[in-house]
Amino acid sequence: MSKLGKQLDDQGLLILSNKCCSLTDFTLSYCTFITDEGLRHLASCSMLKALKLNFTPRITGCGILSVVVSCRYLTTLHLIRCLNVSSVEWLEYLGRLETLEDLSIKNCRAIWEGDLLKLGIGWRRLKRLQFEVDANYRYMKVYDRLAVDQWQKQCVPCENLVELSLVNCIISPGRGLACVLGKCKNLQRIHLDMCVGVRDSDIIGLAQKSKNLRSISLRVPSDFSLPLLMNNPLRLTDESLKAVAQNCLMLESIRISLSDGEFPSFSAFSLNGILTLIQMCPVRELSLDHVYSFNDAGMESLCSAQYLETLELVRCQEISDEGLQLVSQFPRLSVLRLTKCLGVTDDGLKPLVGSYKLDLLTVEDCPQISDRGVQGAARTLSFRQDLSWMY
Repeated sequence: MSKLGKQLDDQGLLILSNKCCSLTDFTLSYCTFITDEGLRHLASCSMLKALKLNFTPRITGCGILSVVVSCRYLTTLHLIRCLNVSSVEWLEYLGRLETLEDLSIKNCRAIWEGDLLKLGIGWRRLKRLQFEVDANYRYMKVYDRLAVDQWQKQCVPCENLVELSLVNCIISPGRGLACVLGKCKNLQRIHLDMCVGVRDSDIIGLAQKSKNLRSISLRVPSDFSLPLLMNNPLRLTDESLKAVAQNCLMLESIRISLSDGEFPSFSAFSLNGILTLIQMCPVRELSLDHVYSFNDAGMESLCSAQYLETLELVRCQEISDEGLQLVSQFPRLSVLRLTKCLGVTDDGLKPLVGSYKLDLLTVEDCPQISDRGVQGAARTLSFRQDLSWMY
């Protein structure tokens, strides 16, 4: 028995599978007593369509293979922090079945980008892919290897992908995941978080192919183990944003984040690049994190953003009260979130007080805004101030 009390074990899983043969959706979270032997009991649940494992450290690839061989209708597989899943025969088998539609692999240290190719023709049915590499493990092992040549050039039939999320991945030019980015003609949502090696050409290819894109989220690596040059081809620039603006005319949600350590003088995207997206696409949601180039002039430009309903500003230190006061002039804005913004005070919110223009105002950890200052500025208020992040 663990400190958390008695947990589900292999015997319990046997009883469950025998009593619930028609089970279609099964999730195990923090079940440290479950082994491959227990997971094999799910073979009796032949109608299983969704399997989700979150921190089940005693389960290996053999256990997963036993499930996918028996449960031939499996369409959803989520593996989160399954540290002992190393072999990927199960991925090859799923590929041959061509049933998988939703695949999520997060922080499984022994599974790498190259392993995704083993899905083979199974890519045809895949609609949603989330792949996240453990950041600490990645940087210790291969962060200095920018040109990952293990992937041979190969055709990946990923035309049916609707949602793609890649975190801490290495994008190798002209192969592997870079090829996937340029082939997703039905893609609607893309999230690239700290993916080393992403180039303008990758985003341009994505934009030209994914005409139905509705949401884009970019978190740009900037602790610069990469060469720190202004013309560094591994840096994303405004050319990427312009391509998205010109090709993705249905874009509704934009999230741009520069990671901690980004220097203002080396900001990846300029104000003009960001505003091009706002002006050419029906953007309803805009979130900017640590984007030094966005300032009061940017806030002024948002006064003509006809579709903007939600604005989130995190650590945007170039915005002052003058820019914040313009929020009252945004045509359709109803939700405003401010987090860790140093340049704004209670005075910036005064035009909103009593107007009830906003349905929701959230202020977190902004040292110069007080609880009293937000009162009456929106129909619903959320205020928190923890300044430990400053010290």
